[in-house]
Amino acid sequence: MKSHFKPFSLLSLGIGSIVAILGVTTILNVSISEVSNAREIRVAAATAKPLAQELQGKPVVVDIYATWCAGCKNIAPTLSRLKQEYRDKAHFVVFDVTDRNTTQAAEAKARQLGLSEFLAANKSQTSMVAIIDPATGTILKQFRNNPNQADYKAVLDTAISQMAKK
Repeated sequence: MKSHFKPFSLLSLGIGSIVAILGVTTILNVSISEVSNAREIRVAAATAKPLAQELQGKPVVVDIYATWCAGCKNIAPTLSRLKQEYRDKAHFVVFDVTDRNTTQAAEAKARQLGLSEFLAANKSQTSMVAIIDPATGTILKQFRNNPNQADYKAVLDTAISQMAKK
């Protein structure tokens, strides 16, 4: 019996080691991902600064858009309704990143509006909509491919109310 036990033990030990290594790798990947996301948030907060004068006084809704983006098409009706309902209460900015030419135009527009760092950090995130406080440049909320109009309205209504108090 001893002769059969030893090879079985070695096999079990080898399989156990592989499972343990895979488990540690998975844990490390999650941890690295979480640290990376936390760092991005800190960087965004650290670089926040007031937006251009023409955007002051109203929350700014920024849409990262591309014609080839299915998510952009999904949220387009929602954003259209929001633009109509909040046309006098919020600023709407669309950065078209469909191709090199439209992206260059979007980058120029972003420089003019004080949103260069925001666009540089997010131009690959099509169907992303951010609501920004123009006085501080702080992102109040970001949505990705979210067609639920009520989610946007809740953030906008709160921001408009707070800005009216200032």
